[in-house]
Amino acid sequence: MMNGRKNNLKDGSALILSLWLLLLTSDIWANYFSKPYFDNSLTRIEQDTTKPVRALDTIPKKLDSASRKLNDTIPGKDTLINKIDTVNVPVSEDTLDAPVSYKASDSMVLDVPGKTITLFGKGNVKQKDMDLSADSISLNQATQMVTAVGRKDTAGNVIGKPVMVQADSKISADIMRYNFKTQKGITEGSITQQGEMYVQGEKVKKINEHDFFAYRSQFTTCNLDTPHFAFRANKMKMVSQKLAVSGPIHPEFEGVPVPIYIPFGFFPLSQGRHSGLLPPQFSQSEQFGLGLEGLGYYKVLSEYFDVTLRSNLYSYGGYELTLTPTYRKRYRYNGQMNLRYQSVKILSSSGKGEFDVTKNYAISWSHTVDSRARPGTTFSANVNVASTKLNRFIQSDPTANFQNTLNSSIAYSKTWGTKYNLTATANHTQNNLTREINLTLPNLSFTVNTLYPLQPKEFVGTQKWYQKLGIGLNSTLANDIRFLEQDFSFSKILDTMNWGAQHSIPIQLSLPQMGPFQISPGISYQEKWYSRKLKRTWNDSTLKLDTSVTKGLYRASDVSFSLGVNTAMYGTFAGFGKNSPIAAIRHTVRPTISFSYKPDLGSKHYYDEFIDSAHSRTQRFSYFDGSLYGPPSEGIFGGISFGIDNNIEAKVRSKKDTANGGLKKIRLIDGFGFNSSYNFIADSFKLSPFSLYVRSTLFEKINITMGATLDPYKTDSMGFRKNQYMWEHEKFSLKNLGRITNGNIAVSTSFQSQAKDKKAAQQKEEALREQGMLTQEEQQAQLAFARANPAEFADFNVPWSLSLSYSMNFTKQIKSDYSGWETNSYSNLSWNGDFNLTPKWKFGLQGFYDIKEAAIQQFSMYISREMHCWQLSINVTPVGLWRTFNFTISPKSGILRDLRINRTRYFTN
Repeated sequence: MMNGRKNNLKDGSALILSLWLLLLTSDIWANYFSKPYFDNSLTRIEQDTTKPVRALDTIPKKLDSASRKLNDTIPGKDTLINKIDTVNVPVSEDTLDAPVSYKASDSMVLDVPGKTITLFGKGNVKQKDMDLSADSISLNQATQMVTAVGRKDTAGNVIGKPVMVQADSKISADIMRYNFKTQKGITEGSITQQGEMYVQGEKVKKINEHDFFAYRSQFTTCNLDTPHFAFRANKMKMVSQKLAVSGPIHPEFEGVPVPIYIPFGFFPLSQGRHSGLLPPQFSQSEQFGLGLEGLGYYKVLSEYFDVTLRSNLYSYGGYELTLTPTYRKRYRYNGQMNLRYQSVKILSSSGKGEFDVTKNYAISWSHTVDSRARPGTTFSANVNVASTKLNRFIQSDPTANFQNTLNSSIAYSKTWGTKYNLTATANHTQNNLTREINLTLPNLSFTVNTLYPLQPKEFVGTQKWYQKLGIGLNSTLANDIRFLEQDFSFSKILDTMNWGAQHSIPIQLSLPQMGPFQISPGISYQEKWYSRKLKRTWNDSTLKLDTSVTKGLYRASDVSFSLGVNTAMYGTFAGFGKNSPIAAIRHTVRPTISFSYKPDLGSKHYYDEFIDSAHSRTQRFSYFDGSLYGPPSEGIFGGISFGIDNNIEAKVRSKKDTANGGLKKIRLIDGFGFNSSYNFIADSFKLSPFSLYVRSTLFEKINITMGATLDPYKTDSMGFRKNQYMWEHEKFSLKNLGRITNGNIAVSTSFQSQAKDKKAAQQKEEALREQGMLTQEEQQAQLAFARANPAEFADFNVPWSLSLSYSMNFTKQIKSDYSGWETNSYSNLSWNGDFNLTPKWKFGLQGFYDIKEAAIQQFSMYISREMHCWQLSINVTPVGLWRTFNFTISPKSGILRDLRINRTRYFTN
């Protein structure tokens, strides 16, 4: 029946029922087992025949009459027991309340009189939610006790160490004893994990599925059997996934006790949010004095709402308070608000007093609505308003000192079917250098998608060309308010208010494609409403232009007729040879040309005015300059608009990828081309400036974007345009093709080595995805913390990484006194990189170089040490608005992150 060394018990349900019924009817089977034939044939079942067999209280009192008589043979699998009527069989008091399933890969020993079963080799026992695995497991049915132990192999290593999992707790031990009925147990040499925490104890007593008592225990976040650090206590109680409480406790490092004793220990083990104190870090600054930064409290108010209060306190009297309420409701909405008040008191550098005092504020709010909450309706908010001087007094984030613009937006959108859409937005921008604040609210937009009035509701046959005639509507209304921060008042808001509206009715017709050409005729009517009219006049006494404003309701309209044609042409060069890594290069050209006519409906809104004291030079102005939607276009236009877009791709031979014949397509230039127009009816300046552009992602690594405006006309000595081409009266060449009046270049790239442990890198990405989507405010907060403490985010799994970016832009604009033109340019280079000095040391740096000023504006570097369960970081900012030094050593665990040694100093620049 169970003879053999490797009795793999796969038929769990039938065998378990049979074995337990065997024990329950042991008196009947005892007489049968005493026969010599049975004793001689079973080598692994132990039977003590020297002791008398007595009746047990587990004998069923009544058997079903359908039970068959036992034959004087070894029962087979199907003849062990026919069937017992469980309805009429009373259950004994020591019977378990749930079935027990067990298995072993080596063998099983059944002791019938002792009512024990011993499993050898990868034993496993399951009952309810309890799962016990060990090298050797012994089950005693009389006492309902299970004992599990491991064993040492020939090398002295322990194999098959007992591990028990029940509910949300997991415990491993050298020896484990567990009672099925009472659900209690005791272990020796135990280790249990509760979230990020590991608790080790010489003895651990389990009194139920959630509560444990530990004797001579260690509390640590290090996952080694001999941890690098731990908190030691003689007695400790744990409530699984909730908390751990101990008596007197002291820390130790590398087994060396630290003579710092705490009368009791309290360790929260619960997952998720819970209220608590936020400890500070110490800092020292020449300007602010000694400081406590980050001191606060986190309070969970409900399942959907929590709030965080943090403060920075300085010995010179300055302080900062930050209140951060957060709310969320799954599948509905989530958001966060940040209220910040800054009272700065620093040593004066002007000499007028001992201290300079500045009051600043900041308000930010982010809100998103799940698209499934209200289909057809969306609402989002990203508000970021602050004093223009706030960023200057942030010491911990060197990059924030150079963020001179703030932006905010609130948007609501409602869609009715597929035809109508209403959008309402409110926007805010501010410049911290000029201290100018711009509010654009409200902005309303109503759109009617293209309607086809000649299209029948039901198609019959082929659609007629005139049935594709479509008409739409785009209406927008906006209000603009501009003021300086120091001039903020309600009367100033009313005085600077400037609103306007624009209505556009496009009429288009999609004609059938004519061979390779697509022809699209169209008509567009546009009307603009203005709330004020400007009039500039030259003042001979002040030698400047005076501007007068007249408020009211004014309107201007435009109408245009167009006929567009576009096509695409392809060319391929494949003459590289069989051994060349390049198989072919493909060039795609997409020319577009449109003929349009626009009558002059805007000339009455323009006028000429002198701009010099000699009254020799005039400038063309519009009454609606500076309006939200711009002035109407002036003059008749009858001409063509044209442009060419190109892209170049290559097919290269790949040795690794055999798909598609071993050919791989790569993009060399994503797009390059130009756009312009020519007005046949205009009396001067018929050719418009050319708009040039290039886009490319070289080797799928280097992103390049370039753009420029090329003006084909000459200028006079003051820089004003003349109606004369650059190449006129000269030999035509690229040099005299035109003047570049503005341009921009942006190049960025990022390189990094492959991860040493790809599985660990994948697990890290999955962990980040499991955190869920963060609000923009949370992303900015994490980004700011990472910038201030880059060493704490060092990834030793990636040996090196490097990011570079370069940007340059310039523009030519008229001077404020209209005496000529000037060119303003700006260019910078930024970098961010790190590399492993050794497998445990990493060095990194980041910086920002202003090419125009020929100076490094900000430079930071860090060094980080990997210490298994701890980390050491040093952050230094030698160049910046604030020079800083920071030294931190702390555990990696999130619940012990505030248990750190920190040294921070700030120096004024």
